Amino acid sequence: MDPVIIVGAGPVGLTLALALARQEVPSVVLDEGPGKNDPRPARTVVLREDTTALLERLTGVAVGDHGVRWTGWRSVRRRQVLNEITFEEGDPTAPLHLAQHVLTGALRAAVAHEPLVEVAADSRLDSIEQERSGVSAHTRGPKGTWWRGSYLVGCDGPRSTVRKLQDIRFPGRTAVERHAVAALRVELPWEGQALLHRMPPWRSSGPSAGEVTARPLTDGMWRLDWLLPPGKDLVTPDILVARIRETLAGWTDGTTPAYDLLDTGVHTVHHRLARRWRAGRVFLAGDAAHLLGALGTQGLDEGLRDADNLAWKLAPAWHHGHHEALLDSYQAERRAVVAARLRAADQLLPVLRGEGGLRHYVPGAARGHDALLTDGHLGRGSVGAPGTYADSPLTPRHLEAEIPVDTPFGSPVADVRVTAEDGSFVQLRDRLGRGALLVVLIAPGTGVWDRKHWVSAGVMPRLAAAVAALPHPAELLVAEDYPGAPAHSVLLVRPDGHLVTALSGVRPADLYAAAEATLGGAVQEEKEEKEENEENEEKAQAEAGSGAR
Repeated sequence: MDPVIIVGAGPVGLTLALALARQEVPSVVLDEGPGKNDPRPARTVVLREDTTALLERLTGVAVGDHGVRWTGWRSVRRRQVLNEITFEEGDPTAPLHLAQHVLTGALRAAVAHEPLVEVAADSRLDSIEQERSGVSAHTRGPKGTWWRGSYLVGCDGPRSTVRKLQDIRFPGRTAVERHAVAALRVELPWEGQALLHRMPPWRSSGPSAGEVTARPLTDGMWRLDWLLPPGKDLVTPDILVARIRETLAGWTDGTTPAYDLLDTGVHTVHHRLARRWRAGRVFLAGDAAHLLGALGTQGLDEGLRDADNLAWKLAPAWHHGHHEALLDSYQAERRAVVAARLRAADQLLPVLRGEGGLRHYVPGAARGHDALLTDGHLGRGSVGAPGTYADSPLTPRHLEAEIPVDTPFGSPVADVRVTAEDGSFVQLRDRLGRGALLVVLIAPGTGVWDRKHWVSAGVMPRLAAAVAALPHPAELLVAEDYPGAPAHSVLLVRPDGHLVTALSGVRPADLYAAAEATLGGAVQEEKEEKEENEENEEKAQAEAGSGAR
C-alpha cells in the first residue's frame, strides 16, 4: 500500500504525519522549504488543554516546558479591572503560549526519529492526478519527481496549492481584524499573567488602538498585540516604537522601562471556509481548509484537531480498504465545527468592535463584552471551546441502555485516571491516538486492588468478551470514577478522545451497535439500503410501464 502524501510541513502537516505513524500508516511530507524554520519570536501560538495533550503524546516531549502556561488572566477597561482569573500551578486548562518555530522544531525532531515518515525538502507541488486506486503528485525543484500515494492531504496553508488544483472555492471575509505585533524582553508588573486592556486611557500614537493584549513567553519575553482600526493605515517602525513606549509607560509608573525589541509584524485575520474538505482521495486540513482567529481565538488549535480527526479515519481505510462513510465523516464533523465558530465570531464582531449605538449606554455591556473576549482568549464558549460531534453521521442511534453523563456525547472526554490492560495506572488521554476504540468501565474501588484480583470477577469477564467481539480493535480500561457516571456504567470513546456513548451496565448488543456506528457501518448500511430501495423502485416502475404497454 502506498503512503499518505502530506503537502506542507507546518505544525498541522507534521502532526498528521506523526498521528498516522502512531497507527502504523506511512507518509511522505512534501516540504516546499529547505526543511527548517527561522526563529520568529513575534509569531506565536496559544494551545488549549486537548491540543497540548495531543502534541505531547505524539512528540514525547513536554511541550509545556518550551512555553509558558499562564498563571492568570486579567482584563481591564480604561483603568477598571473587569475580570481576573487565577490558574493554579499545573492546571492543564491554563492556556500554553509558545513560539511557533519552537513547536515546529519539536515536531520536526520527532519526525526525524520516526521511520514511517519521510520528509522531502525543497519539493513544491505543481500537479495532482487521481485514480481509482490512489493518487499521484508531481513536485518541481531540485528533487522534482512524481510521488505515488494512497491518499493526499493538503496542509499547505492559506494559499493552498492542493485546494487550487482541486478547484475548491474558499469564500469568506478578508481582514476582519488587523493587529500590530511586537515581541520584546521586558519586566512587567504581572509576571506570567496574560492581560487584555480595552480602551487604555493613554493617548495612542498613530492610528488609534482601542485594545492591547500582552501574553507572556519564556525568558522574560512578551508578545504585545494592538488592535488596529479598519482600513489599511501603514504601521511604520516609528509608530510601532512610539506605541510600545507609551503602552509600557502606561502599565508601569509613567516612565518607559528598559526593554529589548526582538521582532515585529502586522497580523491580519481572515475568515474563510473551504466549500469542500474532500475531493475523492484528496483532503484539506488546517489553514488550507479554514481561516479564523478573531476575538482572541487561535486557528492552529482547529488545524491540530483536523489532523487528529482525519488520522484515525485514514488509518482503517489504509489498512483495510476504502471506507466512504468513515472518510466522508471528516468533512461532516470538522467543517461543521469550524463553521459554527466562524458564525459565532462573525455575529459578535459588530457588537464588540462597532462604534456608537445604544448598547454603549446599557448597564453591564462592558462586562458582557469582556466575558465574550475572555472566552475567545481562554478557549471557552461558542467562540473558543473545542467543538462537539453530537450531530455527526457516526453518532449511534436508538441505544436502549444509553445514559447521560457530565460529558455530552460527541464532546472530548474528561482526562481521568484509568487502569490499563497491563495493570498500570495511566491517564485516559494517554491511551488515545493508537487507532483503537476505548471501552471504559466505571468500577469504584478497583484502584486500591491489583488488577489480578478483580479482572476475573463481577462483570469483567462478560465485558472483556464483548470488547473482544467488537468490529474494530478496542482497549478495555477501568476507572474508579468519571464525572456524572454511575458505578458499572460503560463508556465508549473514539480514538481521537470524543465520547461516543455511555451505557448502563454491560450491554454487548448496544456496545457493538455503537462501535459499528462509530466506524461508519450504520451510515454505510443506511446508504446501501437506500440505494437498494431506489433500485427496486426503479425496477417496479419499469415493470409497471412494460405491463401498461
